[in-house]
Amino acid sequence: MKALLSHDPGGPDTLVFEDIQQPVPRVGEVLLKVLSVGVNFPDALYIRDLYQVKMPRPFAPGSEVCGVVQALGPQVQGLAVGDKVIARCGTGGMAEYVTAAATRCEKIAPDAPSHEAAALLLTYTTSYHALVDCGHLQAGETLLVLGAAGGVGTAALDLGRAMGARVIAAVSSQDKLDFALKHGAHGGIVYPGLAADLSQRDAQKALADQLKQAVGPHGADVVYDPVGGPYSEAATRTLRPHGRHLVVGFTAGIPRLPLNLVLLKRSLIVGVDLRNFSESDPQANARNVRTIIDMWQAGTIRPAVSTRFALDDGAQALRVLESRQALGKLVVDVGT
Repeated sequence: MKALLSHDPGGPDTLVFEDIQQPVPRVGEVLLKVLSVGVNFPDALYIRDLYQVKMPRPFAPGSEVCGVVQALGPQVQGLAVGDKVIARCGTGGMAEYVTAAATRCEKIAPDAPSHEAAALLLTYTTSYHALVDCGHLQAGETLLVLGAAGGVGTAALDLGRAMGARVIAAVSSQDKLDFALKHGAHGGIVYPGLAADLSQRDAQKALADQLKQAVGPHGADVVYDPVGGPYSEAATRTLRPHGRHLVVGFTAGIPRLPLNLVLLKRSLIVGVDLRNFSESDPQANARNVRTIIDMWQAGTIRPAVSTRFALDDGAQALRVLESRQALGKLVVDVGT
């Protein structure tokens, strides 16, 4: 079978498209014929050995797939050959076949669009856990989403809108704002990109004022922050009393927050870690996953897939992701 493999740590250019032996499902696993693969920021970290978990090589990037069950390993229950599923596989997705734990597979309708299914799990489970379990977002509240045109950002926009919140997008370019407004945001702003020097006090104040104007006079109830860096402090300043700042990631670097803001606003800074949550409370995570799939199949939410790539062009998908120019979710199509 064909696979896109990482043999040595490095960027997308180090990946090799080659033939390898088809995997065999072990106890509790199923073999999937891969239809589509969602591309996520951790995939770029995995191949560079920059993620907190190191994978034994060689491996194919790709941690969420949509596929069809081809074979069952021993002791698998609840699945059958021919079932169409969404699966979390850690790595291995950018290949024609992959094995996955049966407990990490969710059945979907046979006619469900594979490219949307492959874009659903990681970004939406992260954002759902953040907004519901950590942020306790309520209908009628104001949600400010930083990096709102990225994978988790657009998922947060979509979920926030579906939950009845007023959603404000903050992004680094006009095309990203247009994309965010198309996919759930009620309003938004274009903030300075990383090329700007935001370390000076005047620049920080200007950014905070810009965000406050976008959010409105009552402030944000929840800030969804996968960006970090110099943007986090300005976003914290938009919070109304008892507001919640959700720390989702650090694509712009690890921020330093003045805690006097937290004290004066009586606000909460809440860390969001899907991996630890899913490991420590798998039943709650499974309920979240099922809720997300049900919302998707009912048409309440819809992943914002902007670009689709062929398997042998999977390295390009990672290049686009690393360039920070990707809009919404990128997907690699493998089979039919």
